[in-house]
Amino acid sequence: MIEVKDLLFSYGEDQFRLKIPELSISDGEKVAIVGPSGTGKTTLLNLLSGILSPSSGQIIIGDLSITAFGVEDRQDLRMVKMGLVFQEFELLDYLNVLDNILLPYRVTPIHELTTSIKKRAEELASDVGLSGKLKRYPHKLSQGERQRVAVCRALLTKPAYLFGDEPTGNLDPKNRDHVMDILFAYSDNTNSPLMVVTHDSELVERFDRTIDVREFI
Repeated sequence: MIEVKDLLFSYGEDQFRLKIPELSISDGEKVAIVGPSGTGKTTLLNLLSGILSPSSGQIIIGDLSITAFGVEDRQDLRMVKMGLVFQEFELLDYLNVLDNILLPYRVTPIHELTTSIKKRAEELASDVGLSGKLKRYPHKLSQGERQRVAVCRALLTKPAYLFGDEPTGNLDPKNRDHVMDILFAYSDNTNSPLMVVTHDSELVERFDRTIDVREFI
């Protein structure tokens, strides 16, 4: 479960801010975060995942109040507990598809890279139609293919919490639906909350609940 209490985040006194008195996201719940551009959708996602820290208030992940954590502790928590699909993919140009998927196991000693993990990475790539492109580098991939690599990387560690910032924004309808099927199935099978920023009205209907960030401005 994720709980937010009396949260305030601001970029400056006279600039953008979010104010959330209370918010709760249950285990296994699938939540779409919506609103016009510039209203704080990505900011909310980054707060919930510990990338940003609020000015005041609490964000509780499971039984951990992550607002009491330092930057490194929040980073370690993301490595262990969270899967994130970033809007800009965050792939490394000098790594091929397989190594980009395996990145969480190469950047921290928290995870041990084993043969079974490599096999899981290959299976995830196959699930999203990338099995024949494991040796390709990001500059040789389409935007949609890069996005699918990012989805595979997010799922590799079997996270307890899933966050996506427009995770299907660069996919055609067929691949969009297929990737969302994979994310929804993962959430169902593991009882992991799934929180997704999206502009896609067709996708919103699939979620259990919609949060419009305009109510927090």
